[in-house]
Amino acid sequence: MDAAEFRKRGKEMVDYVADYLEKIDKRQVFPDVEPGYLRPLIPDCAPQDPESFEDVFKDIEKIIMPGVTHWHSPYFFAYFPAASSFPALLADMLCGGIGCVGFSWAASPACTELETVMLDWLGKMINLPEEFLAGKDGHGGGVIQGSASEATLISLLAARTKTIKRVQLENPELTEADIMGRLVAYASDQAHSSVERAALIGGVKIKNVPSDDTFSVCGSALKKVLDEDTASGFIPFFFCATLGTTSCCSFDKLLELGPICNKENIWMHIDAAYAGSAFICPEFRHLLNGVEFADSFNFNPHKWLLVNFDCSAMWVKKRSDLTGAFKLEPLYLQHHHQESVSSLIPGLQHWQIPLGRRFRSLKLWFVLRMYGVTGLQEHIRKHVRLSHQFEHFVLQDERFEICAEVVLGLVCFRLKGTNELNKALLQSINEAKKIHLVPCHLREKFVLRFAICSRTVESTHIKFAWQHISQLATDLLKTWEQNHHQQ
Repeated sequence: MDAAEFRKRGKEMVDYVADYLEKIDKRQVFPDVEPGYLRPLIPDCAPQDPESFEDVFKDIEKIIMPGVTHWHSPYFFAYFPAASSFPALLADMLCGGIGCVGFSWAASPACTELETVMLDWLGKMINLPEEFLAGKDGHGGGVIQGSASEATLISLLAARTKTIKRVQLENPELTEADIMGRLVAYASDQAHSSVERAALIGGVKIKNVPSDDTFSVCGSALKKVLDEDTASGFIPFFFCATLGTTSCCSFDKLLELGPICNKENIWMHIDAAYAGSAFICPEFRHLLNGVEFADSFNFNPHKWLLVNFDCSAMWVKKRSDLTGAFKLEPLYLQHHHQESVSSLIPGLQHWQIPLGRRFRSLKLWFVLRMYGVTGLQEHIRKHVRLSHQFEHFVLQDERFEICAEVVLGLVCFRLKGTNELNKALLQSINEAKKIHLVPCHLREKFVLRFAICSRTVESTHIKFAWQHISQLATDLLKTWEQNHHQQ
C-alpha cells in the first residue's frame, strides 16, 4: 500500500468507523457466537502472496463483527464505561502515524514533555495537591500507565524497595530476603483483584481489611489488622485504598486511613480507576478529600473521560521513590541533554514496567482541548443523572431492592428473594441480548450491576432497559411460582 492508496483507504476506514458508531444501537449488543467460532472462518496459515485491501475489508463484517461485544452501544450496561470520542480516535491515528517509541526524552522530546504537562493539566482539573504536580521544579508528577492494575503494581514495587532500604538502614544485619518474608500489603475486601495480583507478582503477602456496612474501609479496621501483624513481627508497608470499588462503587475513608498510613510508614496508594473522572466536578471532589496523605494516586481517563483505551493516569508525590526502584541507565539510552533534562522533566521510562511507550498524551491533549472542562463535566453529570433515573425506576417497584448507595453512574440492584432467583433473572436478561449486564457479590447476596457506559446513552435507553428487565422479572416470577406450586 503506497501513500496514495493509504489516503483512499484511510478515508474509507474513517467512514466505516463513523458509520459503526453512529448506527451501533442497531447491532445486537452481545454476540451470538460460541467459543472457537473464529478459527474455522480463517485459513490455517498466513497467505504466501499479498491480498487486496478489499478482501481484508470484506472480512471485517464477515469474521470480526459477529464476535464483537459492542462496548459503545447505548444498551451496554456491563463492567464500567470504556471511553471513546472522535477527537481521541483522531489523536490515536496521529499517534500511530508518528509511531515513536518514547522511552527517553531524546527518543521523542514532544512525547515526554506533552505527557508531563497533560498530567499537570489533569491534576489541576481534579484539584490534586501541588506536591503531585511536576510543574517547573516539583518533586512529584504524573505518568500515563496502560491500566490501573499497572499503576498499583508500580506503586507496590516502589513501596517495597523503599521499605527494604529503610529497614536495612535501621537493621543492617537483616538481608533483603529476611525483610521480604515479613512484608505485608493491605487492601479492602472490596478491592479489585489486580491489587492481590500486584502482591503476587511483587512476592509479598497481602491481607484483606474488612469493609463496613457501606462496603468502605474505615481507620479502626485498618488499625486493628496492622496492630495484630506488627505484634506478630510482620512489616506492614503498603495499603491500597479504593475510591469507587468495582462491585458497588463504595469509597474507602481516606481521612481516617491516611494519617494511620503516614504514622506507620506505610505507602498509601489510591485506586480511583472509575470514580476519579468524576472529581473534575466540584460536587464530587469531596470524595477525594484525604488524597493529601497518599504517596500515589491513579484513575483511568479511558473509563469515563472520553479518552479511548489505554490511558491510565498515575501521580506520585516523590518521583525519586519510583526512579529509586526502577532506574537503570545503559549507555545506549543516554544523550547529551541528560543532565538538564533530569532536573526539568521526569524520565518517564523509569516510572513504568515497559521501556517503550506510545505517544498516548496526544489523545488526552485533543480531548481536553476539544471538550473543555465544561464539556467533560456535562458528560459525567449526564451519566450520574441517568443512574439516578434507573435507581428511581427500581425503587418504584416493590419487587426489587437497591443494594448500595448510588453515588455516581452505577446502580446495584436485585429482586427481593434468593440468589438463585437473581441468577435466573440475569441469565434471562443476557440471553435475550437486548441489553448487557454483569453481576457482583455483596456479602452473601448475588447482585446485578447496572453501569451507565456509552457516550451516546440517553434517557430513552434507560427507560427501555428498565421496561425490559421489569417484563423479564414478571415472566420469571410467574414460572417460579408455578414450579413452586407444582412441588
